[in-house]
Amino acid sequence: MPQDQYDQQDPTRQQPATVSSGETVPHPGRTDELDREPDHGEHSYRGSGRLTDKVAVITGGDSGIGRAVAIAYAREGADVLINYLDEEKSDAEETLRWVREAGRRGVGVAGDLREESVCQEVVERAVAEFGRIDVLVSNAAYQMSQDDGLAGISSEQFDRVFKTNVYALFWLCKAAVPHMPKGASVITTSSIQAFQPSPHLLDYATSKAAIVNFTKGLAKDLVGHGIRVNSVAPGPVWTPLIPATMSEEKVESFGEQSPMGRPAQPAELAPAYVFLASQESSFVTAEVIAVTGGSPIV
Repeated sequence: MPQDQYDQQDPTRQQPATVSSGETVPHPGRTDELDREPDHGEHSYRGSGRLTDKVAVITGGDSGIGRAVAIAYAREGADVLINYLDEEKSDAEETLRWVREAGRRGVGVAGDLREESVCQEVVERAVAEFGRIDVLVSNAAYQMSQDDGLAGISSEQFDRVFKTNVYALFWLCKAAVPHMPKGASVITTSSIQAFQPSPHLLDYATSKAAIVNFTKGLAKDLVGHGIRVNSVAPGPVWTPLIPATMSEEKVESFGEQSPMGRPAQPAELAPAYVFLASQESSFVTAEVIAVTGGSPIV
């Protein structure tokens, strides 16, 4: 394992190629249920003051990419509020422990973002605790693999995917933007699925394509307010969402299709979110940064 994210090494061997024996877990999945725990940067991410005294709101911050971003932001000097589902409380508490260990304030708000009132509550709590929001990271997502493709997707599932992935983003932005100063940043989480959709994730891929379009349109809307809007598009990333939503066969071979021959670990996504939140990316807006292990998104 690297000492920190700056160590030069062979990226194809930096993280394990095989992340699971194929064992699945009940949805929504918790980190301690996985047969191999993801690397969120707990022992490798080194901060350098790039987000000193900023305030960040991260949805889906309990595990996976959300936890990695929360840890990185805290070590870069930001205070962090995370949103999570009630079933994910133990994971959320672990994330907040790492935030506080970095010397920053950490706040957790439980709730299902499919309800507009919960999205508003997340923003209101952040403003009450910190007075403003400098970075909004919309990361929470729902997917459920269906090997039958279109035939296997129920209206209930389609609705849940879009309420979690798209409606919540809209509601969060509506609530948060009035509390975001000039220089603030909105960061969405799209996916390689938005550009290379898999039939077994048809509804999820469609929602991620919507996120890309929303990101680009919102960026043009908010640029006059001094707020930048960008997206990170991950490829395969080892998180609890994978064994909680895919078959044993897909879990066992997860990430093999990447040119790197392996999935990413959440810690490998965090630097992209740090860059987009920092003033270093001051001339970057309406962009999608691909972190896909070599699979092009165009």
